[in-house]
Amino acid sequence: MQWISKYTSRVVTAHEAVKNIKSNQRLFLTGNVSVPHKLLEALVEYAPNITNVEIVQALTVGTQDYASPEMTGHLRINTIFVSENVRAAVQAGRADFTPVLLSEFPLLFKKNHLPLDVALIHVSPPDEHGFCSLGVEVGLTKSAAESADLVIAEVNQKMPRTLGDSFIHVSKLDFMVPVDYELPDLTMSKGGPNKTTQKIAEYCAELIPDQATMQMGIGGIPDAVLKHLYHKKDLGIHTELFSDGVIDLVEAGVITSSKKTLHPGKIIAGFLLGSKRLYKWVNDNPLIELHPTEYVNDPFIISQNDRMVAINSAIEIDLTGQVCADSIGPK
Repeated sequence: MQWISKYTSRVVTAHEAVKNIKSNQRLFLTGNVSVPHKLLEALVEYAPNITNVEIVQALTVGTQDYASPEMTGHLRINTIFVSENVRAAVQAGRADFTPVLLSEFPLLFKKNHLPLDVALIHVSPPDEHGFCSLGVEVGLTKSAAESADLVIAEVNQKMPRTLGDSFIHVSKLDFMVPVDYELPDLTMSKGGPNKTTQKIAEYCAELIPDQATMQMGIGGIPDAVLKHLYHKKDLGIHTELFSDGVIDLVEAGVITSSKKTLHPGKIIAGFLLGSKRLYKWVNDNPLIELHPTEYVNDPFIISQNDRMVAINSAIEIDLTGQVCADSIGPK
C-alpha cells in the first residue's frame, strides 16, 4: 500500500498547514457542518501575516471569528449563502454576497471563471485503498478540491464515510491535519414546528402522491412536511440536503426509493444537516449516495425523475407568481 507513505509524509498540524496560504489568494472553505474548524481557527491566528485573502463559501455552521472586524484587510468572505455567522459582516460591507445557483457554482471553479488557489476541506480517514470520503458535505466540496491548486484537509475520525461520488484519494491532498472531534449536532426544527408551519406542512403533504420523488429545501417547513407522510407509499429522495426526518420514514417503510426512475433504490443528496443519529445512520450506508451539486441540482438531471415534488420555503412571492427564496430587498 504505497499510499501510506504519501499520507504520513503529508501529515502536519493545522498551524503548519495554513502557513502555505499566501496574500492575494482565493480559497474555498468547506461549509455546512463540515467546516474544518481546526484549520479555520489556525487561519484566524495566522491572518495578521497575510492580506487580501478571499474566502469563497456557502452556508457555514460555527465560528464567527473569521468574519470579525479584526479580519478586515486580511480575510474577506465571498459567500453564496448568508448564514447567521456572516450576516453582520455582509450587512456592514466587510463581506460579499454573490447570488448563484448551487448547480452552477461548482462550474465556476471547473471552468476557471473563479479560479481557486487553495481548498480547505474535511474528510474521513482513508480506507485500505487510500480513499477518503468527503462525508456529509460533497455538494460544492468535490469540485473545489478537484479545481484548487493546493488542497488542505482535516482528516477526522468522527467524519462519516458516505458513499456515492464522494471520494478523494490521499494523493490529491497536499497537506493532512489529523483531528478527532464530533460534527455539530444540528436539527432543522428545534422545538418543533409552530401552528402556522404545522398547517402549511399538512397542506403540502396532501399534494404529495404515492411513489413521488421528493426534494426538500432548507428550513422548518420542508422538515415539518416529513412528519405528515407516514400514510404514503414508496416515496423516493433526490435532494440537495436532508435531515433526521428521513430516517424515520425509511425505517417505517415509507421511503423505499424503489419506484424512482433515476437511481432506483437509492437516496440521492448533496449534503446533510442533522444530529449524531443522522451521521451514524449514513456511515457506510449503501442506501445513501452523496453527489456534487452540479449533478444533484442540475434541472436536466432532476427532470429525469418521474413524479418529482419539490418542497421549499419562499421569502417573497409577487402577483405574477415569481418566487424569491434568497433575500428581501438588500437583506
